Amino acid sequence: MSRVRKIDHVAVAVRDVDEAVARFRKLFGIEPVARELVASQHTEAVLLPIGESHIELIAPRGNAGLERFLDKRGPGLHHIAIEVRGLGEVLAALRALGVELIDQTPRVGARGHHVAFLHPGAAGGVLIELVEPAPEP
Repeated sequence: MSRVRKIDHVAVAVRDVDEAVARFRKLFGIEPVARELVASQHTEAVLLPIGESHIELIAPRGNAGLERFLDKRGPGLHHIAIEVRGLGEVLAALRALGVELIDQTPRVGARGHHVAFLHPGAAGGVLIELVEPAPEP
């Protein structure tokens, strides 16, 4: 799909973001570049830069699905986020291919970006988040 730009981030589910930040700092010497409560997703997100991509540490702040994920699997890889151009058009093309979508239309996610999730069954069991960066002010 020619609208794919890069891996935006790999999300790791954690219960305690401060503890996880300290662990990544100790292991790799990386510091967070952003931290926010993402109201639309009921999560806290911390971005750790890795080249042009990020590791995103996510913790539930009222997100029942993320709580269930942690209860069932424990901390670990949650999803891969792929940056795309024209998220609405990408979703329409995927729908036309019969791809099962969690989000039928984009919504606002971390950093004000527009996001939409594909069902894990669409990508061999991997939860995929499509991300279109917010326009520059």
